Amino acid sequence: MEETGIVKWFNSEKGYGFITPDAGGKDLFAHFSEIQGSGFRSLEENQRVTYVVANGPKGPQATKIQPQ
Repeated sequence: MEETGIVKWFNSEKGYGFITPDAGGKDLFAHFSEIQGSGFRSLEENQRVTYVVANGPKGPQATKIQPQ
């Protein structure tokens, strides 16, 4: 199920960050490999995104991330 949220922070050098869900709850891990698109994939602080929650190695994480 697709959800929406805002990027809390993203470190483009390390390739990961966290998204705060609009629905509330814990922040979700976001890895650059899950950002949809071609070329350099990064997110900006406070950027709106849509994503799908999936279980990762360390718990729930954002997948299929689409910047808005």
